[in-house]
Amino acid sequence: MDRIPFGIDRLDSRIGGGVPTGSVVLLAGEAGAGAREFVYTSAVFNGLEVADPELFSLHYGDLHGDAIPPDGINYVSFTADANDLRGEIDYVMDRELVDGGLDPVEFTTFSSEYFQLSPVPHTRYAEKNRTIKDIGRTGDSRGVLEAFADYLDERAMGSLVLVDALTDLLEAGREAVQFSDIVLLLKGLRHVSREWDGVVGFLLQKDAVTDRQLGSLMTAVDGTIQFEWETGGNERVRTMFVNEFRGVLSRLEAEDIIRFETEIHDAGFDVSGVRKIR
Repeated sequence: MDRIPFGIDRLDSRIGGGVPTGSVVLLAGEAGAGAREFVYTSAVFNGLEVADPELFSLHYGDLHGDAIPPDGINYVSFTADANDLRGEIDYVMDRELVDGGLDPVEFTTFSSEYFQLSPVPHTRYAEKNRTIKDIGRTGDSRGVLEAFADYLDERAMGSLVLVDALTDLLEAGREAVQFSDIVLLLKGLRHVSREWDGVVGFLLQKDAVTDRQLGSLMTAVDGTIQFEWETGGNERVRTMFVNEFRGVLSRLEAEDIIRFETEIHDAGFDVSGVRKIR
C-alpha cells in the first residue's frame, strides 16, 4: 500500500511511512494542542523533500516504509491568503525550514467565495483592482463548497491537500453552509479519493463542535487523529492519538501504542514519547 508521508518523522516511521493514498483525514484538536502545528509541519517537510533534500534529510532522515512523495502539495484556506499563512508558520518554525519548505507548496484561498455574503468589505478579501462585477464574471459567486469541490477535482490527484480549516465552514452561517452539507461533502470525498490516489487532510478545532457532531464527521472520513491537552500534577502535556483509520491504527495496535506525547519546537510538530498498553 503506497503511503504519503505526514512529514512527522517519528509518526511516519511507526505507521509504515505515512497515510495510505486515497485517504481523507480529520485532524481534530483542542485549542493549542498541536493540530495546527501538525498541519504546518506536514506542509513544510513535504515541500522540503522536494526543494532541499539535504535539509530534509538532516531534520527528517530518509522516507520510511512504503512512503512516496506527493505529486503536489496544496494548502487551502477559506479565510486567509498566502502571506497571512506564511507569517503564521514563521512564528512556529525555523525560518530556514519555512523558506525552503514552502517554495513548492501551492497556496489557495477561497476568501472571495467565503466572505461574499458577509458584512466584511469586499476590498479586505478580494484581489487588488477587482470589482464586484469582476467577481461575478469569473464565477466566484459560486458557493464555497462548490468552488472547493471543483478545486479538489483539479488538484487532488496524487497530491497532499491540507485544508485550513473545516471549522471555518462550520462557522460560515446556518443558512450559507449546513452541517449536513459538510458531512455529505466529506462522504463524497471519501468515495472519490480512491481514484485521486492522494491524501486530503482537514484541520478541525474540536471546541467548535459537539461530541455528536464530531462523531458524525469522524464516520464520514477514513481516519481521525485527535490532539489534546493532558494535565497531571503541575504539568500540561500535549498528546495525540489515532481513532479508526484504515492502514494506520492496525500498525499502532500491533505495537500496543495507545497514545503519543508531542511537542512543538523550531522544527515544528514532533513526537516526544510513546505510551503503550501496560
